[in-house]
Amino acid sequence: MRTGKQKIILAAKILFVLFAIMIIAFYIFRDAVLQQTIAKVSHEMEVDYNSTFSIKKASFDGLSGLNLTKIILVPKNADTLFKIQKLKTSVNLWKLITGDLQLGTLEMQNGFVQLVKKGKSGNYDAFLKKDNQTEIRDEKRNYAQFAYRIISKALNLVPTDMILDNLSFRLDDNGKKATINFQKLRLINKQLETSIKVQTNTISQRWKIKGFADPRNKKADIRFVNIDTGAIQMPYLDERFNLKSSFDSIRLNIQNIDKDGDELHIDGFMAIANLKINHPKIASKDVLLKNAKFDYRFLLGSDFISIDSSSTVQLNKIKFHPYLAYETEKDTIYKLKVNIPKMKALDFITSLPDGLFTHFQGMEATGTFDYKLDFAFNQNKPNQLVFDSKLKKENLKITKYGEANLNKLNGEFVYRALIKNVLQRPVLVGSANPNYTPLDQISPYLRKSVLTTEDPSFFSHRGFISEAFKQSIVKNIRTKKFSRGASTISMQLVKNAFLSREKTVSRKLEEILLVYILENNRIVSKERMLEVYFNIIEWGPNVYGIGEASQFYFQKTPSELSLNECLYLARIIPSPKKFMYQFNDQGMLKDFAVKQESFLTNIMFRRGLLTPEDTIYKSLPILISGPAKSFIKFKVQDSTLIKVDSLSIEEEFDL
Repeated sequence: MRTGKQKIILAAKILFVLFAIMIIAFYIFRDAVLQQTIAKVSHEMEVDYNSTFSIKKASFDGLSGLNLTKIILVPKNADTLFKIQKLKTSVNLWKLITGDLQLGTLEMQNGFVQLVKKGKSGNYDAFLKKDNQTEIRDEKRNYAQFAYRIISKALNLVPTDMILDNLSFRLDDNGKKATINFQKLRLINKQLETSIKVQTNTISQRWKIKGFADPRNKKADIRFVNIDTGAIQMPYLDERFNLKSSFDSIRLNIQNIDKDGDELHIDGFMAIANLKINHPKIASKDVLLKNAKFDYRFLLGSDFISIDSSSTVQLNKIKFHPYLAYETEKDTIYKLKVNIPKMKALDFITSLPDGLFTHFQGMEATGTFDYKLDFAFNQNKPNQLVFDSKLKKENLKITKYGEANLNKLNGEFVYRALIKNVLQRPVLVGSANPNYTPLDQISPYLRKSVLTTEDPSFFSHRGFISEAFKQSIVKNIRTKKFSRGASTISMQLVKNAFLSREKTVSRKLEEILLVYILENNRIVSKERMLEVYFNIIEWGPNVYGIGEASQFYFQKTPSELSLNECLYLARIIPSPKKFMYQFNDQGMLKDFAVKQESFLTNIMFRRGLLTPEDTIYKSLPILISGPAKSFIKFKVQDSTLIKVDSLSIEEEFDL
């Protein structure tokens, strides 16, 4: 009777014999199997993707090598998707037997992959079909497992040794063309080196990728640099998206990809030098970031994807720890946390990207600060949005202003509105201007009406209203566009007095920082801010300030304005150049304007800003008697009236 050890030895021998038989059988019938495999792939391409796949010649080289010649994939009635003249590879036989395809070596010569789009159709459309969506969605539910499987399969297709010559990636998007030609690519003994030529309608450059790559151990450290002098320019983006971008070098380091239980960890860092971008939606100038580094730690679980808070982003001297998460355990929740540890205020100012904060250039400060942001949005419970922003400062003081000298608000200055990059006529903000009106000479009704419509808590907040920000974020997420802002009078004042009206990321970021400095350093009193605001805002076509507005509409001084006239002036602030469309052909307010006025009046009653005695003459109609009257008559006769926005009254006033 055999012992346990003898049984194990016998079983091992049987397995070895079976394995040997399989190898022999595979060796004998491998050519037939290869041809059957090619025929099967060709049939699937024909049936599933309406494409023709062909290989002119296919043969084995030794036990695990494979030689292919003239591999072509052509979608029906479209341009060739790819063509490779010669391919030689070897596979890990054991991996292949166990069901995985892992390349050992790879040689390719003279080939291309091209994506061609003509009109709305592309030669790749058939391969973007979304089949079995329910199955895919269920599979993706376990993000860690799904991602690890995809990463493992992708890395298995990266050979340990690789030689590529004259392989191109071509893109033609309705005439917007780009070609990236790998003239030489070598991966030998885990060392990577390439020679790449890039050609588009606008640029011609030579690039190089070099460094270390170990696909089997899931590690890499590669650099992306320019062979020629000057920065690397990104192809295609300038023509397709009007985005001009360049950089001196990029480094990508992957230190670890590991699945530990139910979690997948991906660790490493990315660095970029002298990143320059230019886009009209970002800033009016080139934005330059000299040095940026991201030490990342991605975590994926069965029901979440996140950037761990141990990650660090460095922008010049600014360092902060981001936390980003997408969670689907019960509800779909998006989370963002930012933690800027204690740092010098001057280091922060000098580290801001050039071109993004032009009004801060030359600014100096003393003291330190730290900052924390906590944001969470539950897609199924949007009203439970979390938005908590905290800045802690120590001896923080602005010692020198840059281009935006906030101190000018305390004295006389010349204001010139900038509309569509065109400076408007100068308006003197000071007593030498006969239209300038001190705050105490403006009708109390107008002060109350404007504060109600524009910023009810102006005298109590510090530039921002957290609840308004929350409501704005919720609505913008729901509508998937920036349909609502959360602008305070402080923000409007800074935008008018120091910034342009361009809708760019740069302008908005500068506005936020300038408002914070203005409101939290006691530079200007609230009363003075409100007075300047009343004297510079646009109140009609080429009408600036309340002194001009009261004459333009009613031939009165600001102190003489009635309640109805003040309600009217407060309501037209969001769109002053369209004031004429509030009137019908008899010169009376239209129904929507009357409803807005009634709503505003009721709000002011509820807040104790009006009494019944204030509304004795409320029933009297608005009488436009100044130069504005000619605009109303002219526009009423014009058959091309502008359609009034169908916003609710609450949204119009942000109440």
